This record gives sequence, C-alpha cells and structure tokens, in this order.
Amino acid sequence: MKQAYPIILTPSEHGYVVYVPDLDINTEGKDLADAIDMAADAIGLWGISAQDLGREIPAPSAALPACAPPQTASYALVDFDAYRRANDMRTVRKNVTLQSWLNDLAEKAGVNFSQVLQDALKQRLGVTDR
Repeated sequence: MKQAYPIILTPSEHGYVVYVPDLDINTEGKDLADAIDMAADAIGLWGISAQDLGREIPAPSAALPACAPPQTASYALVDFDAYRRANDMRTVRKNVTLQSWLNDLAEKAGVNFSQVLQDALKQRLGVTDR
C-alpha cells in the first residue's frame, strides 16, 4: 500500500535539500523531481530498516508541514512492500529434497538448482522480475 509522507524541499546551491519531518531524515536531489524521488527512496530505506529491527513505521502526517520561503512542502509516495521487493537482495538458504535419479540427471545437465527453484517460485506466485 502506498503512503504519502509530507516533505519540505529547500533550494540549495546544487538542487534541493529534502527533510522528512515524520521520520526526522534528510536527503537531497539535483532538481525538484530528483529530490522527491530521493525522498521516496530515503523513506523506503528507512522503513524497511525499521521493519528489519522489529520497529513500527510511523504513519505519515495528514497535513503538509508549515514552511518558510523559499521552502516548499510536498508529498513523497512510497510503497514499503514494493520497495523491499525492489531493493532487498538478501538471500536465504533452503534445503530441498528430491529423488536421487532426478538429482543425478540435473547435475549431469549442469542445472543451477537455486535458479530453477527461484524461477519456479516466481512462476507459481505470479511474481515478475523488476
């Protein structure tokens, strides 16, 4: 599910500095669009890191924060589940059981068991590559 987090964009010499008040984090971007993208990335990374540590991700504030000129307030959209799928490249080890004759045939054919399992799981679960 997508969340819209309020952000404050402050022009700088090389683009924009971005502050996410709900999470007390900063990032920057070379232009307005890049700054908003970088804010979404920073929020996504912060969120999945918090989840990995067993902490809850705070809900975004409902209103834009007050800011002073030349600052601008906006929103950055993030989907934590999609962010994790796109950026979490950790691997886990799984032990599988199969008949020895099938194992022998696959080894002789040079089959990469991990790749076959990943491909089969993606197909079964309807998951597409990024």
